[in-house]
Amino acid sequence: MYKERILTRRLKRLADTFPAVVVAGARQVGKSTLLRHLYADRADIVVFDPVVDVENARQDPDLFLDNHRTPLVLDEIQHAPELVASIKRRIDRDRRPGQYLMSGSQQWSVLASMAESLAGRAVFLDLEGFCLAEIRGSAHSWLAAWLDDPQAFLKAPPPRLPTDRTLYEQLWHGWLPEADALEPDVIPDFHAAYQRTYIERDVRLLADVSDWQLFGRFLRLCAALTAQEINRSQLGRELGVTPQTAGRWLDMLKATFQWFEAPAYTGNAIKRISSKPKGYIADTGMACHAQAISTPAAIGGHPLRGPLFETAVAGEIRKHCATFPTPPRLHHWRSAGGAEVDLLLERDGIFYPIEIKSKSSPSRRDTSGITAFRKSYPNLRIEKGLVIAPTPTVVQLSEKDYAIPWDLDGVQEP
Repeated sequence: MYKERILTRRLKRLADTFPAVVVAGARQVGKSTLLRHLYADRADIVVFDPVVDVENARQDPDLFLDNHRTPLVLDEIQHAPELVASIKRRIDRDRRPGQYLMSGSQQWSVLASMAESLAGRAVFLDLEGFCLAEIRGSAHSWLAAWLDDPQAFLKAPPPRLPTDRTLYEQLWHGWLPEADALEPDVIPDFHAAYQRTYIERDVRLLADVSDWQLFGRFLRLCAALTAQEINRSQLGRELGVTPQTAGRWLDMLKATFQWFEAPAYTGNAIKRISSKPKGYIADTGMACHAQAISTPAAIGGHPLRGPLFETAVAGEIRKHCATFPTPPRLHHWRSAGGAEVDLLLERDGIFYPIEIKSKSSPSRRDTSGITAFRKSYPNLRIEKGLVIAPTPTVVQLSEKDYAIPWDLDGVQEP
């Protein structure tokens, strides 16, 4: 059964405005399904292959395009980069919106060739795995409601989303659409196949990695370090490789949408603060597999319980941010004394501090990092703080800070 994506409205808006739209993302996040759902009844759809030259598109791109009317969906476009120059020439002659809808699985391959060649002609939209609202049948964003009017949000908070899974079950399944539809007994097989295909196919296409077992260890190490500040030199020492190699491999994970980072917020505070980014594995299901977590119940007593929950919430916020025409900036903050704020959203000169706690009953103590941030930056415009947790209701923790459930819908109750 198709599940509505929260980026659908934005994708339609972009296609109604620009001649070409490129939907990029990791494999299996639903790019092809989304484009087929929107365009199957009114567009030609061509899926390219890394080996077979489909319809001779690589050999003769102009003839290929001559034989397809627009709108035209070009799936896995990175396997036919020869088309880009021909598409550019055609758009220069005819700038009607919505002519070409393209998708690609490897950021380097897609963006390196297209961002330069199609500058001013195409726009790019990154699609990630499901967010919680999509899994549970809603296409609304609680984050939009919060940023638009925090006072109204807290006065009449949205209801919680209906649930078929426990928190630990969702973290263990992960967020990939195919995994969402599978029974628990085959989830480990799915993630094993996904990781093997990713390492042996996607990474092999992007870089010269001579030791695949070592790269597999690197991926497992990154999963173990999710939701932590990242020191590339330390990563290298753990594996016996140079910091340059560790940095290059980490960049590769980011380029293939398997890793994302929140840069440190520094501002102009006098006190010394951390400048290291905070890193997150993109999918908690893959992190569980990489750490040999065999069942959802095992998460409860695992040292990664808190980091996995923080990873899931940070991913949720990223996915919701992507629905905004101008997404909020995402930071984290940590002082030399150890005070920290897990996430800082910055929009229109206002900062929205967020703490993430994997417990059902947050307390005032959990707002100490937010309080320290306010004291460090008295001249900033700082909104009420949120502590996002698996709590059943919205609870006021201090004069300025509130705990909210992690599974809120985006539609406020009347």
